[in-house]
Amino acid sequence: MATTDPDGHWLLHRCRVLATLEIAATRRDRRRGLLGREFIEGAMLLRPARSVHTFGMRFAIDVAHLDAEGTVLHLTTMRPGRLGRFMRRARAVVETDAGAFDRWGVVVGDRLEIR
Repeated sequence: MATTDPDGHWLLHRCRVLATLEIAATRRDRRRGLLGREFIEGAMLLRPARSVHTFGMRFAIDVAHLDAEGTVLHLTTMRPGRLGRFMRRARAVVETDAGAFDRWGVVVGDRLEIR
């Protein structure tokens, strides 16, 4: 299971809380990611990461590639069984349920924060 501190983490956009956030910072946690789950509640940050895949996943996800400052470089929705785009400038990836970034109003160029 992804690591988190006792107080938890939050994903923010323009000082507004979007979701609870799990952080996958170890190689093992990043490799496992969302595999084996039926859904995600909140979001997951994979750091460091430049690409993701959805092989073995059971549901579609939204993916945001972030640079070192948390700026969104690329957004995509991935169905199960796909290999995601490699983003050279990306330093982290946020995964959440499909359609979440649209609902939250997140677009390329926005800055996401972790607290």
